[in-house]
Amino acid sequence: MEPRIWLIAGPTASGKSALALRLAAAVGGEIVNADSMQLYADLRLLTARPSPQEEAQAPHHLFGTVDAADGWSVGRWLRAATAVLDEIAARGRPAIVIGGTGLYFRALTVGLAEIPQVPAEVRARSGEDYDRMGEMNFRGRLGAVDPAAAARIAPGDRQRLVRAWEVYVATETPLSDWQGNGRPAIALGSWRAVALEPAREALYTRCDGRLAGMIETGVLDEVAALMARNLDADLPLMKAVGLREFAAHLRGETTLAAALAAAQQETRRYAKRQTTWMRGQMADWPRLTELDPDAQWRQFVALNPALTP
Repeated sequence: MEPRIWLIAGPTASGKSALALRLAAAVGGEIVNADSMQLYADLRLLTARPSPQEEAQAPHHLFGTVDAADGWSVGRWLRAATAVLDEIAARGRPAIVIGGTGLYFRALTVGLAEIPQVPAEVRARSGEDYDRMGEMNFRGRLGAVDPAAAARIAPGDRQRLVRAWEVYVATETPLSDWQGNGRPAIALGSWRAVALEPAREALYTRCDGRLAGMIETGVLDEVAALMARNLDADLPLMKAVGLREFAAHLRGETTLAAALAAAQQETRRYAKRQTTWMRGQMADWPRLTELDPDAQWRQFVALNPALTP
């Protein structure tokens, strides 16, 4: 029996979109975004959002629907995604949830508790503490009360570090404990999952090539357009991988070649962090190790024989 919901997680450039389109064609499914950057409308190229041609092949949801000035949390995405999944189910069609944001999948399958509102003064003081202490010391302080959050949050992610600390200060309970006390948004028997984990060097080569191709297709123009808006640097989309490096080039601070090399390095680091997170949090999900689309599909079908024509 086919599941009502398919989950496809994987690091950047691992082939999630192509696999999802192939699965959607096979089962008549609709695709739902679980990538925190592809939510936003402003950076289609840099975030590798599906192209208009790809989106025309199957219904797509929560891709490019949010303005960069409107920062979404995991909880907000979960509410929107749950509503979309209910709508798809009402149409009698399967849903295919794809992305690289591990916390989104965890919220769906494990749950995300409702966290009490943090007072404005606590939020402001937490931000001031971060700016005064610096990331290393601030992270160390957080690690003393919420080691899971301190280990999970990526380097340079001021927003999530401050959020974890302010929740602890306001509630005297670590954010990780709050997140572990929720209920799954989708029932256990309703979904089937797979995680993409191709060989690291092959994945890195694809990451490098994809970024180089973005130069030819206009990524600098969309970066320039976003930077011209002068948005708050703490907004989620302003932390998109590659944005800082290409923006530095547009300001005349570095050459295009140096900016591309730096963006490629950051993308490889990001892919490594995503893979490490999946190994820790999705250890029981079946793995696809192929990167070639046809070979990857064959692996997927082998795990799901009902898909064989």
